[in-house]
Amino acid sequence: MLAAEGLVKRYGDRRALDGFSLSVAEGEICGLIGHNGAGKTTFVEVVTGLVRADAGAVTVDGVPPRQARDRIGLAPQELSLYLSASLRQNLRLFGGLAGLRGRALRTAIDDTATHLLLTDCLDRPVGLLSGGQRRRAQAATALLHRPRLLLLDEPTVGADPETRAALLDLIKRTAADGTAVLYTTHYLPELVELGASLALCAAGRVIARGDQERLLAGLPGHLDVTHADGRVEQITTPDPTAALARLLADGVRPSAVDIRPATLDDLYRSLAATTR
Repeated sequence: MLAAEGLVKRYGDRRALDGFSLSVAEGEICGLIGHNGAGKTTFVEVVTGLVRADAGAVTVDGVPPRQARDRIGLAPQELSLYLSASLRQNLRLFGGLAGLRGRALRTAIDDTATHLLLTDCLDRPVGLLSGGQRRRAQAATALLHRPRLLLLDEPTVGADPETRAALLDLIKRTAADGTAVLYTTHYLPELVELGASLALCAAGRVIARGDQERLLAGLPGHLDVTHADGRVEQITTPDPTAALARLLADGVRPSAVDIRPATLDDLYRSLAATTR
């Protein structure tokens, strides 16, 4: 669905993208992670056709982004809504721009508002909505026309638990219907909940790509052993459970243990450190 190869984007002497390559299949949720300045937002802008790459190629559903705008849904990091207009008016505008008309538009507005817990807010000015409601409203503008590719750039920044839960649930439903989802975030536990594949980018390129289990394999986990005298022994090992078994076999009788397998945070730190 989304295929990008060797993208380069320069701003003066700085390369925001430097050989950025990434593909996302239908029905896949891909978590795009990386430090600020790694190229995530620039890549999203290129995919939507808002920015032209200096080199490389990108297609959405087999065609260039500018020919696929009706197949792309975008929820940008910065809110892009008309605050003095009602939520319903905003959704009518964005739905109309995506090609929806008449009954199809009305149905899309009602269905999307229901899924994102916004039904009671439809006729209120967006400027009077809470921060969480505005986040959901922004996501609604991207989801109205059932896009083939959904781009979500930090969609839960500052979101309350209700907003986060509603968004993640709808993202999973959307992917299950065959939409390709590109999800950029710094909040890694969300990617675990979504069951997302991962693309870690740094210095304008993707440096690791795959499913979570494969990328985490072999990374060291952590074993904290609290001894009877209160001393805490911290052990870093690829297999914390096996390390604990060896300690018990050697006669160690801890008063408490904390086993922590490798996490996405460990993966992020490990790979990002190699690019600095």
